[in-house]
Amino acid sequence: MLKLLHNMRKSEWRMAAVCALLILGQIYFDLSLPDYMSSLTVLIKTPGSTMSDILYTGLEMLGCTLASAVLCVLCGYLTAKVAAGFSYSVRESVFNKIADFGQQEMMAFSVPSLINRTTNDITQIQMLVAMGLQILIKSPIMAVWAVVKIVGKSWTLSAITAGFVVALLVMMVVIIAVVVPRFRRVQKLTDHINLVARENLTGINVVHAYNAEDYQNAKFQKANETLMRTQLFNQRTFALLMPAVTLAMNTLSLLIYWVGAAIVNNVSAADSALRLATFSDIVVFGTYATYVIMSIMMMVMIIMLIPAAQVSAQRINEVLIADIHLQEGQQTASQETGTVEFRHVSFHYPTSDKNVLEDISFTAKRGETVAFIGATGSGKTTLVSLAARFYDATEGEVLVDGVNVKDYTFDALYDRIGYITQKAVLFSGDIRQNVLFGESRGGSSDEEVRRALDLAQASEFVDKLLKGIQAPIAQGGANVSGGQKQRLSIARALARKPEILIFDDSFSALDYRTDAKLRSGLRRQLKDTTRIIVAQRIGTIRDADKIIVLDEGRMVGMGTHEELLQSCPVYHEIARSQLSHEELGA
Repeated sequence: MLKLLHNMRKSEWRMAAVCALLILGQIYFDLSLPDYMSSLTVLIKTPGSTMSDILYTGLEMLGCTLASAVLCVLCGYLTAKVAAGFSYSVRESVFNKIADFGQQEMMAFSVPSLINRTTNDITQIQMLVAMGLQILIKSPIMAVWAVVKIVGKSWTLSAITAGFVVALLVMMVVIIAVVVPRFRRVQKLTDHINLVARENLTGINVVHAYNAEDYQNAKFQKANETLMRTQLFNQRTFALLMPAVTLAMNTLSLLIYWVGAAIVNNVSAADSALRLATFSDIVVFGTYATYVIMSIMMMVMIIMLIPAAQVSAQRINEVLIADIHLQEGQQTASQETGTVEFRHVSFHYPTSDKNVLEDISFTAKRGETVAFIGATGSGKTTLVSLAARFYDATEGEVLVDGVNVKDYTFDALYDRIGYITQKAVLFSGDIRQNVLFGESRGGSSDEEVRRALDLAQASEFVDKLLKGIQAPIAQGGANVSGGQKQRLSIARALARKPEILIFDDSFSALDYRTDAKLRSGLRRQLKDTTRIIVAQRIGTIRDADKIIVLDEGRMVGMGTHEELLQSCPVYHEIARSQLSHEELGA
């Protein structure tokens, strides 16, 4: 928890310091009340006391109460600002850190867990700061101050009070030791239930299509019941604390007045002044002893939040201190333009020792179209993701414009590349915002947007929309079809005006006519742009300058369409499954 405090801004530290001073003022006024009670007791029991003296003392008590209330309100306002500002800073730090994550880090944490850490875990900490900033300062100081006030008044009553305090503290420590491990489990179970719910919502159409509602409900119910049982144990355990503290406070008050009555009776009735002073001390002692137990009660309230907040803080710190495996270089310039080269590249994922790619070597020159084809799982997407540096090659080198991708700054590398992912991803907003998404060397005018849409063959449906390029896009592009999403994703890459375009199976949702028009437009208008295409359809890549055939992560063929039909059995088999006899013969 303490590691997160460096995220607090200076203004929040200043407000926290002011809040601490206000709390000290509160404690001073609260602990002054028993002294006024003692004075009132003496005035009432002393013959000859005037009503004005009693009223004046009562008004002083009222003044202390009002001053404490005003300070409490001011402190609550400042505490709320500190807690909200602190959670804002932590959430910003976590979000910025996650934005730097690569694929390896995302796989290590998982998306549902990162969402939970950014929302629920930070809320737990905010609740602790909002309540704890007052209570964690007020309760121990008030307890110590009250003990100092009473310690010399009666050693018998002090020993009784100390016994109750020790018993309560031991019980709190035992309960916390039992509950904290289960709070860690609660957070993991919350991650799991988030995963189940997210899967169900994302795949709701598939669930309905397969009548799998009962199966999904049962899966969610199992996760929900496990979480409920764990939380019930924690809450039932914590439920013992507050009644125990209340019982201890009432029992202590009863013992103090019972033992105090015996102490007063032992004082000689002839010495009325000493008897009155002893009685006054017992009344004050009872009040201060109650303050001690009340301080412990306040600590119980905050201790009920500490275990969950501590686990949440650990989970947030795991994100903030996570090592980023992809570190950017320093180079921004290069001698070449639009070239991609793989030199004996092999790669395996961090979670496996088996190579997904084995000894891949090829060169794509400026303006060339280089295509990759192969069976599902042959490593096509993995290969082009190395060029975009989503991962680093395990062996060999990947060069863009003659420079190892590891040596580029991220901005310099991604300014050179326009990457269209296998799964088209759109963001909530409008068409214009999606096409101009992110930073690039391309322009930001409406004319640039329309030019990119024209080339991506998206204008034919965008122009029919009521608001044109201002037409809204739902989250994930839910209000457009698969083919429309792909064309908008392609337009987004084209608007960047990159040197290298990477199409990761980005034509799969397009019909043959749109596919052909798009490829023809790319050849005609982007003659100097290097195009790297991953495809399943031979019709999409047969005109490529170079086709590379992959089989189980190895290159088994490289050449033009006609050359591979003659020299590569794997390519010939794929072609035979997709092309007619006439096309094969031609």
